[in-house]
Amino acid sequence: MKNGLTTAQSTVAMRRWGPPGMVILAAMLALTAIGPAIAAKQARQPAEAVAQRQAGEPIMAIVSIKSQQVTFYDAEGWILRAPVSTGTTGRETPAGVFAIVEKDKDHRSTMYDDAWMPNMQRITWNGIALHGGPLPGYAASHGCVRMPFGFAENLFDKTNIGMRVIISPDDAAPIDITHPLLFAPKREAIAAAPGRIDKLSAEAEEAVRAADEAKKAASAAAKEAASLPASLRKLEQQKARADAELAFADKTLANAKTDQARAKAEELKQKAATRAADAATLLDAAKAAAQPKRDAVAATKEAAKATAARKADAVKAATDAKLALEPVSVYISRATQKLYVRRNTHKPAPDGGGEVFDTSIEVPVTIHNPDQPIGTHIFTAMAKTDTGLRWSGVTIENGDAARNALDRITIPQEVWDRIAPTALPRSSIIISDEPLSSETNYRTEFVAVLSNQPQGGFITRKPTAPAMIASDDGWDNGGNGFGFFYQRDPYVQPANPRRQRGQYQYYQSTQPMQRSWW
Repeated sequence: MKNGLTTAQSTVAMRRWGPPGMVILAAMLALTAIGPAIAAKQARQPAEAVAQRQAGEPIMAIVSIKSQQVTFYDAEGWILRAPVSTGTTGRETPAGVFAIVEKDKDHRSTMYDDAWMPNMQRITWNGIALHGGPLPGYAASHGCVRMPFGFAENLFDKTNIGMRVIISPDDAAPIDITHPLLFAPKREAIAAAPGRIDKLSAEAEEAVRAADEAKKAASAAAKEAASLPASLRKLEQQKARADAELAFADKTLANAKTDQARAKAEELKQKAATRAADAATLLDAAKAAAQPKRDAVAATKEAAKATAARKADAVKAATDAKLALEPVSVYISRATQKLYVRRNTHKPAPDGGGEVFDTSIEVPVTIHNPDQPIGTHIFTAMAKTDTGLRWSGVTIENGDAARNALDRITIPQEVWDRIAPTALPRSSIIISDEPLSSETNYRTEFVAVLSNQPQGGFITRKPTAPAMIASDDGWDNGGNGFGFFYQRDPYVQPANPRRQRGQYQYYQSTQPMQRSWW
């Protein structure tokens, strides 16, 4: 009744004021009507929150595009929450699985007019990052995840390279999960790891020393033998001239008509014969002397090849041992029917951006009912327990339930034996319908985006520079870091055309299939 009376009074007033008054009153009524809507919208905005307990090291962050909120988790649960602003229409922040690959306290954008992006934590090399920025209360960025300025500043020193960042189209949170496929480490293997590292590192150093010495010996032998061909050619030429002189003397003697001419020709022949014999003797002696040198070149070359092979094996074993005490990440793709392994070497990338991740395992994997969607699930080892590890699961794309997805996977036993015994907290297993993004390379962990979600802020950016891959020398000087790097072909082809969307490109390894493990 009151609303009807108000409407009637407003109608009478507008008639009295005429057209100008009607416009003003209509505007006032419109503002009055939308005021509660605006207030409701503001009330729905997430607020910053801090867990009322001592926080541990952040293990993962989950960004909800739907709720415009980011939540950080340690081993015991959530520790920090804040509102965010993700990508606007046409520049959408891609939903998927990422990890921090670089941090820059005072970053300036090279893509958007030197825009200030303080406390930047990069998750793709083509420009997607978490950073401080203005929050209008809705999605408004060019693809990055903006966080409150103060929140981003306080967070910056708490995170590490490799921390998992999950961007979900909807709300998602980790739940505890157990399953036989989730790695259960062995205490004795972890306890024995430091001693094994020392032993294999010493063996690698000795192998590197032996390989260097063998290489030097081969080089010296080759250098010494380098002059042999020229000296032998000279002696062969001298013998050829002496033989020619002898033949000429024979011909002269045969053509001599007088006793005097025959006597002179006979004398010339004897001298020529002596010179020919001497030249033959010198040549034979030189050839005899050259053969041991040639044998030495061949022997030292073979020795250098053998010691180089032993060096490669020893360095690989030492590298394997060192990486065994790093959290391991496994990605299993239904699209490619492959299993990929990443571990952070903590070595700076040679081109000055981020750190190098070991990428040496890419093997076929068995997925039961491979034509059926499996979803995207992220399983993370949150903490040690008396029996092994406590795992959580996050689902951001439904297919199978998380536990059913694990049931469908069979990990090759060789990989399992290599990884599981020393698996540590922050290790992870990701199962997805998606192939890896082309953004995945030697200086990222895993980058995978949901192909059925908007990716405007991802595909409109410049592609990452060509990846640099470790050379055959592997870790430099005995396994202490990556040595020489060289460029691989930067062009990649879609690995799963059926799931391709727009301009999106997929990761395709240029490495041959690994026949040995690491």
